[in-house]
Amino acid sequence: MQDMFAITRLLNDLFGGPVSALQRAVGLQTTPATAFDNVFALELLVTLGLILFFVIVRATLSVESPGAAQQVAEMIHGGIGDQADQIIGHGYEKFQAFLTCIFLFVLCNNLIGAIPGIPAPTAHPVVPLGLAALTFLFYNFHGIRAQGLIGYIKHFAGPVWWMAWLIMPIEIISHLARVLSLTIRLYANMFASDLVTLVFFSLIPIAVPAIFIGLHVAVSVIQAFVFMLLTTIYLSLATAHDH
Repeated sequence: MQDMFAITRLLNDLFGGPVSALQRAVGLQTTPATAFDNVFALELLVTLGLILFFVIVRATLSVESPGAAQQVAEMIHGGIGDQADQIIGHGYEKFQAFLTCIFLFVLCNNLIGAIPGIPAPTAHPVVPLGLAALTFLFYNFHGIRAQGLIGYIKHFAGPVWWMAWLIMPIEIISHLARVLSLTIRLYANMFASDLVTLVFFSLIPIAVPAIFIGLHVAVSVIQAFVFMLLTTIYLSLATAHDH
């Protein structure tokens, strides 16, 4: 088992007992010392860091003299809003907060891997899978909300009613495959990027690895953007009324 970070040990010391008991109740065999792993601890740090960032932005909002945090937040939020407006169109505003949060969460978890000795949480399949499942539930919920249950089911049948028996199973499988696609795309890219960075740090610990850290940062940004972009596209397809 990999060495635990200090934050992981602290979580296990403080909350390991009750969490382990809950996990055993549902059939997971854990001990209080292993209830939390490094991946969860890093995700928690990212979550707390983002909450702190949002609190700072909210507390320092200013029209006359916006601070650095506000300018960064406005740039990210505005850029994602423009992208959502182009893809989703009218009513995109209600999805903008979710898209911004998922972009920042994926980005920050990706960038952790640029720190030598610390693997990116998204290089572990359970994290991309959780994000993909959340995205799947989110866009399907809003699809049903926008069109009603019957209307949403109808668009799986395709435009030709007598071909519905063939089209519907294909469409359902295609939708379920999106979870796998989102998971594998993010996991595979971040795992490969982490591995390349680690290998070059092991072989040549000076100068050359800096190039691969830069590459890791670029891959991190691109993969976060792609995840957010695909989420936006799925939302657009789910909530559109012209099926």
